[in-house]
Amino acid sequence: MGRLEGKVALITGGAGGIGAATAQLFCEEGAAVALVDLEGPALGEAAARIRGQVAGAQVLEIAADVGNEPAAADIVARVLAGLGALDVLVNLAGIRSYEPLAEAKAQTWQKILAVNLLSYAYLAREALPALRQSGRGAIVNVSSTHAVNPRVGMGQYDVTKAGILSMTRTLAFEEAPNRVRVNAVCPGLTLTPFHVRRAMQAGRTENDLRTEQVDHNLQRRWADAREVAFPILWLASDEASFVTASTVMVDGGTRV
Repeated sequence: MGRLEGKVALITGGAGGIGAATAQLFCEEGAAVALVDLEGPALGEAAARIRGQVAGAQVLEIAADVGNEPAAADIVARVLAGLGALDVLVNLAGIRSYEPLAEAKAQTWQKILAVNLLSYAYLAREALPALRQSGRGAIVNVSSTHAVNPRVGMGQYDVTKAGILSMTRTLAFEEAPNRVRVNAVCPGLTLTPFHVRRAMQAGRTENDLRTEQVDHNLQRRWADAREVAFPILWLASDEASFVTASTVMVDGGTRV
């Protein structure tokens, strides 16, 4: 039996690098997975890849804007209708902004807070009745090393990632009596399609990124998205039954 055999998982940001890698790994371990993303075509491609690589994979595609509060209830309702239950919520959706805080616009704040932080809160709220009913419910919130290691010029993004860690611990305290575990993962430098596209714009290739030595972390390399997916899998599984209110740094030993 797989480590998530018989479980149903909802993953936001499912068309992206870490989201798609997590979804595939969950399917390999026996879960039925609902993938949520704003980008419909990319979502379809990710789901098709998983079905092609994992025999019998059960993948439900939901194209939605998670930054829109009413979408949360609709997403959960579609998961329950399509897959019959909900045992694991992985909040992973995120966007970036590149404004110094002294120049940050209200519109930018509202957009990034809606997707990176409030969507986690809305989806947790709507998913909790099903997660409580599961009796072994788990929420994994994906933050970033920059929640604790902020940078110049990306303050809005880093603020939302710090907020995720606070939300994670509070929700874990509140839901412990209901047997719902809540944990966070902080990925470091991870090779995703976003970074590959940026490299290509600068005249570099994916192989350049995979083979370069970086000073960002002690291992001096980029992580593969699947390397981040494995800690998410562990926190979602019953193997982590005594782990809640925790933050797992998946960063290769990021230098502060």
